[in-house]
Amino acid sequence: MIAIEEALQLVDSAIDPERLSSVQELILIRCWSGQTYQEIAHDSGYDPDYIRVVGSRLWQILSQAFGEKITKNNFRSILRQHITKEENPLDGKISALELPNTPVPLDSSLYIERPATETLAYQEVEKSGALIRIKGLKQMGKTSLVMRVLARGRDRGYNTARLNLLQAEDNILSNLERLLRWFCANLSLQLGLESVLDEYWDEDLGVKVSCTTYLQGYILEQLSNPLVIAIDEVDRLFRFPEVASEFLPLLRFWHEEANNLLVWQKLRSIVTLSTEIYVDLDLNQSPFNAGLSIVLKEFDLEQVSELARRYGLEKDVDIQLEQIKSLTSIIGGHPYLVNLTFYHLMAGNDDLEQILREAATDTGIYRDHLRGHLITLEQNPELAAAYKQVIESEQPIILNSLISYGLESIGLVKLEGNKTTPLCELYRFYFRDRL
Repeated sequence: MIAIEEALQLVDSAIDPERLSSVQELILIRCWSGQTYQEIAHDSGYDPDYIRVVGSRLWQILSQAFGEKITKNNFRSILRQHITKEENPLDGKISALELPNTPVPLDSSLYIERPATETLAYQEVEKSGALIRIKGLKQMGKTSLVMRVLARGRDRGYNTARLNLLQAEDNILSNLERLLRWFCANLSLQLGLESVLDEYWDEDLGVKVSCTTYLQGYILEQLSNPLVIAIDEVDRLFRFPEVASEFLPLLRFWHEEANNLLVWQKLRSIVTLSTEIYVDLDLNQSPFNAGLSIVLKEFDLEQVSELARRYGLEKDVDIQLEQIKSLTSIIGGHPYLVNLTFYHLMAGNDDLEQILREAATDTGIYRDHLRGHLITLEQNPELAAAYKQVIESEQPIILNSLISYGLESIGLVKLEGNKTTPLCELYRFYFRDRL
């Protein structure tokens, strides 16, 4: 893994002879570890607004130094790419061996294309008022695809912003006004605009009109080029149905306003989610039956074989098609698990026979991934009880819809119509002895 010390050295070299201030360095270090501005302010004693202002200036400095748009959401991947290129000047396409627990960098040859999917998304993002919905289980490649759609937009001169609801605390997601103000403030920050929320917020008009007015009258009006907004992990809102039933129709409204007002034609929206919507929404207001729907599935055998080739495994360990079939019979075509397997094969620590033999044990290479799921189930007894039924049945079974969607959202099952089955045999083997 690339350490923060390497990132700091790269930044120091890039902005030389200037230097980061102590507060900018603090923000870089804490953001690298995943902290929010609010958490940084709380831990350091600074005012949250001051941290946001200094953070905004930091991303502007880095954007100028590296010649590309850098934000709080993408700076880790961009700095990693630059570090990797310096370490491997003859091979900038495949990064130095690194656990595949982050989105695939834009310049990596390890990104496996889903040609029809990418083509549809690239074409749609160029349409006025576009709304793109990307659904896929966790670690199925949603963020990697979003990064590429946003990059395509930047290539066209579009403004881009990516908002991840994982970065919003529950007390924000559970309150509509706080969520909408968080949305507008983050959008302003990423676009390098001053946040002037209070000038547009009007209690008499209500929070949805205030947010819409801010987006239309302040942000879109002053942008000469289109704006692409990606909202990741939308299904986090499903735990707060009252807020979701107000926020989600707003996305549909903005999408449809492109038919009524020229200024809204500048907006293109992308939302990602891991499971089906199970908030009660009017069909005429739901964003989940509008725009372009993209569903990311597991890799097929051909794609797994192509990924093995790109890792260089056919040369180094002579992996054959029959071995790939043996692998996928256990882990399916789950992109993360496949990449994790090939990482360990390339590292030379294990051979495929050993990996498969120890796959469902606490000493196998998948142990951290599996334990993470086990902890989640232990914290959700209702889901655990239902999943026990799923893995003990040799045939797909019918569960309560909310339970099925809950299991799907954490990436443990796949749904075939109304029936539920384990995502892969690895999960069946591992959890059969532990639930």
